[in-house]
Amino acid sequence: MSVFGLNDVSVRFGGRRRSVEALRGVDLVIEEHERWGIVGESGSGKTTLLKLLAGLEAPTSGSLTFFDAALDLRRRETMAKLRSSVQMVFQDPRGSLDPRMTIADIVAEPLRSPLLRGRGDVPRDRAARVDEVLEAVGLDRSAKSLYPHEFSGGQRQRIALARALAPRPKILLADEPVSALDVSVRAHVLNLVNDLVDSMGLTLVMVTHDLAVVRHTCDHVGVLRHGQLVEVGATGEVMDHPRQAYTKELINAVARLDV
Repeated sequence: MSVFGLNDVSVRFGGRRRSVEALRGVDLVIEEHERWGIVGESGSGKTTLLKLLAGLEAPTSGSLTFFDAALDLRRRETMAKLRSSVQMVFQDPRGSLDPRMTIADIVAEPLRSPLLRGRGDVPRDRAARVDEVLEAVGLDRSAKSLYPHEFSGGQRQRIALARALAPRPKILLADEPVSALDVSVRAHVLNLVNDLVDSMGLTLVMVTHDLAVVRHTCDHVGVLRHGQLVEVGATGEVMDHPRQAYTKELINAVARLDV
């Protein structure tokens, strides 16, 4: 089943006289349980595409489907389904975790949403789910009473993953999830993402500038340049036999990721 379908999607910011076209005529189909990496340089439109899938931006033109139904951001029932199915992990765990909240409260926060009735709205169910996802990301339950500043960058990203997974989403969106981490811990976090996506049967869409990260984590890749998808295909095929000069430039800039 198609999770997301983009048909000739464009996104423009600004007015008529001065506008920026962040995405231009994008066609893309993401199937259930696939792992997609969206790559490109800064300003290529990667983050705009991720926000589009998260329902944080609307297409200026073209059409967007979610589980084969039109995604209309003006309809409450459509947004409720999107919010209950999609969770995001952001680039900088230090900035995405509230420093005033304990880890238990941070991880349980999405379970309090009115859109998730029946998925942890009883306090004891929330507590049990917090324990479950902390264990899943490799953190001890004793972490619950601590605060984000008491953890390393890699541990904070594990906490961010736990929070995203707590409401049992179907789709995980990741915005440069390891770019803010030390090189020594990147592979460990990516291995964890791989294991969680497998064990929980998730669909993954990750945006990054690093093709080494995509090769390690994703089975499909889309290459964005100036808002246009210039190359799409299986990760191994695109990286081993790129058709576009721009893709070759990105590949040549890849640093080795030790695993």
